[in-house]
Amino acid sequence: MSTSKTLALSSLAIQKTLKSPLPPFHHIASFALPSLHFPFRRQRSTSALHGHRPSGAPFSTSLAFDSPIDSEEDTVEQILSKPDRIERLMKMQRRSEAVQEEAVTGDCSRRWFPYLDLFRSGDMEISSKEVIDALDPYIMEARKERFQRAVSNRTYSVCLVVEGLTDFGNVSAAFRSADALGVQSVHVISCDSSKRYRDNRHVSMGSEKWLDIELWDSPTKCFTALRKRGYRIAATHLGPKSVSVYELDWSQPTAIVVGNEGMGISDEANRLSDLHCSIPMKGMIDSFNVSVASGILMHHAVCDRTSRLGYHGDLTPDESQILLAEFYLRHKKSTISIIHEYAKRKGNNMDSFNLGRL
Repeated sequence: MSTSKTLALSSLAIQKTLKSPLPPFHHIASFALPSLHFPFRRQRSTSALHGHRPSGAPFSTSLAFDSPIDSEEDTVEQILSKPDRIERLMKMQRRSEAVQEEAVTGDCSRRWFPYLDLFRSGDMEISSKEVIDALDPYIMEARKERFQRAVSNRTYSVCLVVEGLTDFGNVSAAFRSADALGVQSVHVISCDSSKRYRDNRHVSMGSEKWLDIELWDSPTKCFTALRKRGYRIAATHLGPKSVSVYELDWSQPTAIVVGNEGMGISDEANRLSDLHCSIPMKGMIDSFNVSVASGILMHHAVCDRTSRLGYHGDLTPDESQILLAEFYLRHKKSTISIIHEYAKRKGNNMDSFNLGRL
């Protein structure tokens, strides 16, 4: 009883010391819970978001929560259901398959890289350096450092192929693992978009935004394109000729193929693959969940490559700059309007210079 009286008196005493009523809980959280961590970012001014660099500092000093998921971005389901969304996702100009095939087969030391050092804005051509220089004032330093760190650990020497998955949750989880492990290129074969799925962006954490995703109608089309790019096709399949993933040399350009949640890879993919690999199992169950298996395979590929080569990320300085520009362009939808405005000013300056020479 005495304890209850003490608590009541203490509560009354605290209320008397307050000069104003308590604010709502979402305001309390920012100062009344010092032991919790909230990710903050600087609030960009509206002029920066609309493509006009503000005078003075490029950012205001106000703070806002930096959510890892942008509600304006497409979900995994939307991206995989509509191929045109994939095309909109990639910003820098991509190489044609014929040019890329000639470059890879003509020089065995060359590794496949999909982008040209070119962004088109109408009739204007913008280089990756121009993209970075134009967008640099509108991106926070912490974000730029994260972009640079991610690019330095990216590779196209290993890619992931998912075939026939019917659960977008598994696709999302595989995408998230690919991004986390620096595997930039992922391929999806015959994903069933006729079914209805819930939004799985909380599973992917928006990783699909930072990957190069390609959609294919069949294993034949996908594998043909990958072979032209210099990849060997390693399909996950448990059979008499399967090789343990721990025995493979992952320093070679390799496409890892994982199959349907229930049936595994298709007969077509099985027949067309260059080799079969499996993860040794020690328990009563002889398979992993497909998204877990994808993560294990890619993680081992990273470890093996690092052991053999001393590194995993293998982009050249020029390729790194192009991919960094690609990340800058994907950062926010507003960045595209900034680059288009830059291209417009560049075109006007060129017209003025040409007129001055007449």
